[in-house]
Amino acid sequence: MIRFADIAAWRVYRDGLGTASIGFVPTMGALHAGHQSLVDASLAQNDRTVVSIFVNPTQFDQAQDLAAYPQQLERDLAVLESSGVDAVLLPDYQELYPDDFRYRVSERDLSTRFCGAHRPGHFDGVLTVVMRLLNIVRPDKAYFGEKDYQQLELVRDMVEAFFMDVEVVACPTVREADGLALSSRNQRLKMEQRALAPTLYRALQNSVNSSEAARALQQAGFNVEYVEDFEGRRLAAARLGEIRLIDNIALENADAG
Repeated sequence: MIRFADIAAWRVYRDGLGTASIGFVPTMGALHAGHQSLVDASLAQNDRTVVSIFVNPTQFDQAQDLAAYPQQLERDLAVLESSGVDAVLLPDYQELYPDDFRYRVSERDLSTRFCGAHRPGHFDGVLTVVMRLLNIVRPDKAYFGEKDYQQLELVRDMVEAFFMDVEVVACPTVREADGLALSSRNQRLKMEQRALAPTLYRALQNSVNSSEAARALQQAGFNVEYVEDFEGRRLAAARLGEIRLIDNIALENADAG
């Protein structure tokens, strides 16, 4: 596995790959089985698999959230190497944002709803870093998890809107045995919070509608940001203390919401 901190060196390597198909998994590190499922899908479908690790400051709306984000680079690199990943991009902020974020990608509709309504500027940061990484890596396929469903939809729309020559591949949410969707932020849950956290998934599954799910979560002790049905899915974000959890499920009725 080759590590690239320098974008220019990566581009030389990329040009040498010729017609080999390239799969790309962008991450912020603190890798878990959800990330592994994206890597596995790429390894199965492409000649080469590339992973990026970059904790993107432009998508954090709160400085304390950025500071608290778990980072375990050497462990992550060991996991990727043992998985058979071909290359890892490790850019720093100056490499990826030589303009210091003067230029950015903004979306004016979906990005203002759901998570966007509670995290101003978040999706500007997400879309901007994803576009930059896609332009650098030039993959055939890029892999994103359905847990971050709003992000997935926005990335799909951006790729289409800007005629980007890459296929966005959606991978199912990976869960713990008790139903909790895997997330790097789960590491920050206290013991009692971790015991309560799977209630989010159960409420989405077992409620007749989004309002009932929100009430169930509030009664359980969550600080609910939203529960809404959108294009055949039920999406939610809720907090346990300082930890923000998101999840979504597919509704049986695709016209729900």
